[in-house]
Amino acid sequence: MAETAAALRTVAHNVRAARLRAGLSLEELSRRAQVSKGALVGLEKAQGNPNLATLVRLADTLGISVSALMQGTTEARVRVVTEDAVAPLWTGERGSEARLMLTTSGPAPVEVWRWRLAPGEEYPSHPHQAGVVETVSVTAGRMTLVVDGTEHPLAAGQTATFDGDAPHTYRGEGTEPCRLIMTVHLPPGPASAN
Repeated sequence: MAETAAALRTVAHNVRAARLRAGLSLEELSRRAQVSKGALVGLEKAQGNPNLATLVRLADTLGISVSALMQGTTEARVRVVTEDAVAPLWTGERGSEARLMLTTSGPAPVEVWRWRLAPGEEYPSHPHQAGVVETVSVTAGRMTLVVDGTEHPLAAGQTATFDGDAPHTYRGEGTEPCRLIMTVHLPPGPASAN
């Protein structure tokens, strides 16, 4: 419970700092990110429980990575992250989950995600900002990647990449959970530096 409260305080601080750096009022960020002003006020006060879709919309609007909203300062030259130490940002009704493991620093950060998709469960993602590129590598099981309405079946050992500015969905297939590593390559820019 204390870890969750600390994580929420970090997100609150980072959202407010990124909003102020971007010169946006609460009203303008609310409009652009399609997140209610009340939810933003609560978030900046470290209240509530923002879901993955809300964090993605805020990050995209602010031109930063989702993990930039979630991570405190890093001091080590090498970061090692254990899957069990990272709370899922999305969990499905059938046991699916998505964990944001880390984000690289620099002018064009890369988010590294671990996903588990239960058979028949899917996660629809809204389009990201222009310039975002996603890469999906299936390590076990099968899935279907749907990009702009076109289905692309993927099995263990296959990797796909696509521009993330189109509607896309990840769907588990088969009888066993699908495991995948996803990278989200964010476009370079002054606002995206961690």
